[in-house]
Amino acid sequence: MTLRRILLWTTAAIGTFVGLWAAIWPTTFYSSFPGLGRVWIAVDGPFNEHLIRDVGSLYLALAAASIAAAFTRGPEAGRVVGVAWTVFGLPHLIYHAVQFDGMPIIDVIGNIISLGGSLLLGIVLMLPGSRAKRTHPETSETKESTR
Repeated sequence: MTLRRILLWTTAAIGTFVGLWAAIWPTTFYSSFPGLGRVWIAVDGPFNEHLIRDVGSLYLALAAASIAAAFTRGPEAGRVVGVAWTVFGLPHLIYHAVQFDGMPIIDVIGNIISLGGSLLLGIVLMLPGSRAKRTHPETSETKESTR
């Protein structure tokens, strides 16, 4: 399995976990995300079922795109999915990074790792593959690596 496919399956798992929880059980998502006794959503304002379900749907859409790209043969679909995860992940991380006032250090670290990690996955997915593995668009032949 290629690194790109591993990253796509990882983003699919993240999107499915967060997406299903938020879309199907918005109240428990609000009151107990990310789990393990930590609470990251409820501390940020009043419950809004519509918003929580929309966020769940967004994560499910990203997961679906990741799954679809994992089944494609070339790297292009994975790179496009990387763009989507990056466009979502950067403002998401920035928003939370400026909201850390008064948050326990364990939650600050958890936010940075989880949000920064998913952003990093998107960025890495956008990168081109190695030249040796790229195919020539007109002939579908593997190009030789040039040094």
